[in-house]
Amino acid sequence: MTSSHRVVGLIGGSGIYEAGLFTPTAFHKLSTPWGPPSAPIQEGRLGNLRVLFLPRHGSGHSIPAHRVNYRANIDALTQLGADSILSVSSVGSLKEELKPGEFVLPAQFVDFTKQRPTTFYDGGKTYHISMADPFCPEMLGHAAAAGRTAGAPFHEGKTYVCVEGPRFSTRAESRFFRGFADIIGMTLVPEITLARERALCYGLLAMVTDYDVWADRAVDAHEIVRVMQENVARMQSLLATLMPRLDAPRTCSCAHILETAGL
Repeated sequence: MTSSHRVVGLIGGSGIYEAGLFTPTAFHKLSTPWGPPSAPIQEGRLGNLRVLFLPRHGSGHSIPAHRVNYRANIDALTQLGADSILSVSSVGSLKEELKPGEFVLPAQFVDFTKQRPTTFYDGGKTYHISMADPFCPEMLGHAAAAGRTAGAPFHEGKTYVCVEGPRFSTRAESRFFRGFADIIGMTLVPEITLARERALCYGLLAMVTDYDVWADRAVDAHEIVRVMQENVARMQSLLATLMPRLDAPRTCSCAHILETAGL
């Protein structure tokens, strides 16, 4: 495949690079108007694709979800030329058929965060970004195809509810969320909305690590870590299959989102 000079920001956990997905060739320590990103950004290549890896929670998973500097993270990746963001995260399941260890490709989200800065546009120029279809359709298609090829097919078309954290849900909350969502997590928002404000493509690979407490089993952080560790190899295989597919010209409308959003 001829290089299309695509640059993908890969946001996720340390297992992405520790298991050898790519070898960093440069480290970028950047500043932004919103402060520093979670960690220095590691640059490498997968074939012709330029990859910028950023551990969302910092080195050693030291930053909880509600304290992540999402604006700095997205701005720093944009400074380095990213045109797309591929996010990897763990989620809880709100439905019996979405089992721990399986993968979900959400198409919609519901925001239940409370106090996070959600926009780059706090004053001056005003933008109202359309979020009707928040995920890039091209990235959804590439990810679904990669999952089938890698033998780790996704549950597609699901809804992610994002909560503030860092605590887990009460049983009452979990049963409430089941009425309109399929998976639950703490990191999608505002990461996805900020990526849209920078006119980036955005896709999420979600790995189910547990059933949320609607299932009458209390969520245990140690159990979540165990499931994540058991599935690192599967995630690596999936990413190795997916990433080269992203080295193709953008034909989606994500790059033009701001053209009809400004006032």
